[in-house]
Amino acid sequence: MRTLFLILISITGWSQSVIEKAKGLYDAKKYAEATTLLKGVDDDRNEYAEARYWLGRLAYDQKEYDDAADYFEEATEANPKSPEYFTWLGDTYGTIAQNANMVKQGMLAPKMKKAWEQAVALDPKAINPRLSLIQYYLQAPGFMGGSTEKAVEVANQLVKIKPAEGHRQLGNIYARDKKTAEAEKEYQAMMKADPAYMSVLATYYANQQQHDKAFALLDDWLKNNPNDMSVIYLYGRTAAVSGQRLDAGEQNLKKYLAYTPKPNEPSHAGANMRLGNIYEKRGNKPEAKKYYQAALKLQPDMKDAKEGLERVSK
Repeated sequence: MRTLFLILISITGWSQSVIEKAKGLYDAKKYAEATTLLKGVDDDRNEYAEARYWLGRLAYDQKEYDDAADYFEEATEANPKSPEYFTWLGDTYGTIAQNANMVKQGMLAPKMKKAWEQAVALDPKAINPRLSLIQYYLQAPGFMGGSTEKAVEVANQLVKIKPAEGHRQLGNIYARDKKTAEAEKEYQAMMKADPAYMSVLATYYANQQQHDKAFALLDDWLKNNPNDMSVIYLYGRTAAVSGQRLDAGEQNLKKYLAYTPKPNEPSHAGANMRLGNIYEKRGNKPEAKKYYQAALKLQPDMKDAKEGLERVSK
């Protein structure tokens, strides 16, 4: 009996070490090695569901979306109580649907919706699957369950879980439907709930051509956060789009180019393109051309930079 107990302890310890080692390899982007380790976890192990989940993550990161969906399906079958597994399953179906034909999209739509709904049912405070459901309800046709009213309902659920994000989503919905007064009200409630969402409201004002309001928010924020590089970029972008405060916009964009952006921050290609906008608005075509070319060197498919280069090259 003692021998059997020791064998079980050994097996469990081995499986856990494989999962942890695979996670380390995943973080190090050693995908092939991590995949080999995880595939060695048999379906009679307690860690099988987690192994399939991480195989799904690996496949997804390598844009092997069909394989990722298969792995996430296996993970949810092995452990139907994990909201994270269902969230990733729904997101993967959604990614596949983006480039699929209408027939396949029709087949995937109910599957992705069901996966996100299951994630929400398992975790009433889940945020990510609710965000995905909102987009689903806004984009899907009515016969597939699309509904602005349902999107608003889910956004109101988010208000109770994470107020700023909930109000942001409501603002996005109303802005999409061109209900500007309602959108502004929600964005203001968003910023009241969490001032860190300021850039969302500033961007909304800029898009509405209310540039004075946008600059007022940006100026106020930078007084207390002078090194917030995302806002520094946004200031430059707002100047470039509006044609106002061009000197300050140029200064901020050049400051941003001296900074190394993090993965989720605006790119140097975008900063160069906006500097091209500023010089173009000043009538300085040679400088505008230089920055548009710099943007395209970093991102050859940037449409706005291509169009800008064409304008200043005439």
